[in-house]
Amino acid sequence: MTSRRQFLAGTGVLFGAAAVSKAAMGAVPEAATTTSPLMAPPLYPGAGRPYRPVVTLNGWTLPFRMKNGWKEFHLIAEPVIREIAPGMKARLWGYNGQSPGPTIEVVEGDKVRLFVTNKLPEHTTIHWHGQRLPNGMDGVGGLNQPQIKPGQTFVYEFEARRPGTFMYHPHADEMTQMAMGMMGFWVTHPKNPGATPGYREADRDFCFLLNAYDVEPGSAVPKVNTMLDFNLWTWNSRAFPGIDSLVVGLNDRVRIRIGNLTMTNHPIHLHGHEFVVAGTDGGWTPPGSRWPEVTTDVAVGQMRAIEFDATEPGDWAFHCHKSHHTMNAMGHDVPTMIGVDHRGVVNQINKLIPDYMVMGERGMADMGEMEMPLPDNTLPMMTGQGQFGPIEMGGMFTTVKVREGLKRDDYKDPGPYKFPKATVAYEWTGASMNPERAPTSRMTDIDPATGKGIGRREVILDVKKPSGHGSHH
Repeated sequence: MTSRRQFLAGTGVLFGAAAVSKAAMGAVPEAATTTSPLMAPPLYPGAGRPYRPVVTLNGWTLPFRMKNGWKEFHLIAEPVIREIAPGMKARLWGYNGQSPGPTIEVVEGDKVRLFVTNKLPEHTTIHWHGQRLPNGMDGVGGLNQPQIKPGQTFVYEFEARRPGTFMYHPHADEMTQMAMGMMGFWVTHPKNPGATPGYREADRDFCFLLNAYDVEPGSAVPKVNTMLDFNLWTWNSRAFPGIDSLVVGLNDRVRIRIGNLTMTNHPIHLHGHEFVVAGTDGGWTPPGSRWPEVTTDVAVGQMRAIEFDATEPGDWAFHCHKSHHTMNAMGHDVPTMIGVDHRGVVNQINKLIPDYMVMGERGMADMGEMEMPLPDNTLPMMTGQGQFGPIEMGGMFTTVKVREGLKRDDYKDPGPYKFPKATVAYEWTGASMNPERAPTSRMTDIDPATGKGIGRREVILDVKKPSGHGSHH
């Protein structure tokens, strides 16, 4: 992680609608930046109220400084390059070198001052989604404030009035800017955790945003006018196998905070454990209103904080349960060829196109093993390798890795799970268990000599149409 020191040269800094003098520009905090797609360790506060920090999936937390009782942050809205997964990069818009931008962590009651510098080619704003704040700080361009023009810096000031799970995103040319990746996570920690209704401290506290892009294979810039037919379904602008695993200790209390800024809902599903929805962007849910489940639907614009005790060791799948959302690009235009033997056609095509392959005549699982040529800057439709072979997933998929003996802040990938003896599903090699066909209702062949039925039986269903007040037979 590095810092930008000279980004303010020649810009005008605005405080609300009032200009800040050039002499005051030296008071603007530095803007930390990073381009790494890896998950950074938790950032413990060096000043202000203490709190247990979150960990951002394939992301990081923005450092702050304390000044005269204010917690100050600096965000830069700018074009960025984001690695969606190894082998593919996209040209997006984001904050401080990344999309999504860095997570902002504060404590309930903090006075927060946020400097926002615009380095985009068009104007922007930031809306602090879910916050209670003065109307003029809500960030809707034209309604609550002037737009932040390219080269300008605006200042937002408000008190973090309630603890919870929030996010930030533009409210200016929103369709374009969010489709280009402009968003970030916000966590307000409770100032008195033990006295906060519905809140319970967690050993591991993860957060990420659901987002989606339409990037044609071979290109790098998303189509911003796409409404539903996206081809890259991502968590924090990463697609499997580029999404880090969520590594937790055996018996850890785990919280996962999720925000949805896509154009559709996502049923988020965890294997091996039950969880409860302990929080939304409206606050912590009363314990009496919670029930155990393994899938929760996160609708557009919503936040969910799910919690569970990691009591089951192993590598547990964690994904969106919409099957096309666990698939990468190139899949939508592939016709269904199940049951169609087109090898004769393939032999003829191979004379003209040597690399042409049969796709999908027995289902699509073969694509998890194919090493077929791909266009530049795209991803296989199915990908990822496990210790038993191809995982055949993409998009919104990762694993929760539960291990015994992890240190408190150890988030390193522990590698594949070592299964205890006789705990892996196996092939049956004993006597055949094929069932015999059950007898049916009528003989289909008659012996002319005896008049008795011979040969196989079949089910015959007689249907008579009713007449008048008759009945079906």
